[in-house]
Amino acid sequence: MTARPLTRRCHAAFAERTHGCVGISPFNSYFSAQRVHDLARWALTTFERVHFFVPDTAAAHTLTALGHPPEKAAWKARRQGQYVRNKITKALTALGVERPGEHILDGRTLAANTVYRDLLEQAERRYRDDPDFAEACLGASAWVLDRRLPDSRRPTPRQLRCAVRYFLAELPLFLDTPRITGVGTSVFCYHQVPAVLDDLFHRRLALRPAPTQGYVCLTTPER
Repeated sequence: MTARPLTRRCHAAFAERTHGCVGISPFNSYFSAQRVHDLARWALTTFERVHFFVPDTAAAHTLTALGHPPEKAAWKARRQGQYVRNKITKALTALGVERPGEHILDGRTLAANTVYRDLLEQAERRYRDDPDFAEACLGASAWVLDRRLPDSRRPTPRQLRCAVRYFLAELPLFLDTPRITGVGTSVFCYHQVPAVLDDLFHRRLALRPAPTQGYVCLTTPER
């Protein structure tokens, strides 16, 4: 497993090895059971503390944007979220972790976290009031939807406005995971770097990550 920090600040946060937050996306075939196990093993041997972020309830916004009725989208998101949590739990248990559920940050857990809610409110307010920031967020949504729509279709403005709720729900974890989880420093770990996150961590957006927040792009060996 190779970890590439995005910036010097990210490198400094990663070097401390205090905390890693591994993103596991629902509805993404990349995260097979074996890959989740490999990620868990790497994280547990790299950091003092580890969490896994599962944006399960937020995934309903993407499904709604793709045309699913809201009730069905919420149901599918819950079901997929449980499937992902089961894979993480199985991996952590196999690696000797007691109480694996305490290492999972899903929609229900974060909804009860005051710091997360405050950061989400801040992100939503910036999205409403700052056209440049809103454009960057909508670009992130286009990146997600482009991979789910047929090749000949582009997401409509209405679809983007719906799907952007998914990105906004993720944003607090990119801004200040240390405060959310009560650690000194943290790095978010994922296998891709969307353009909006490259801009965020290079401090080109109105909102900026906490100085103790980092991001690393992970490269896993093919099997």
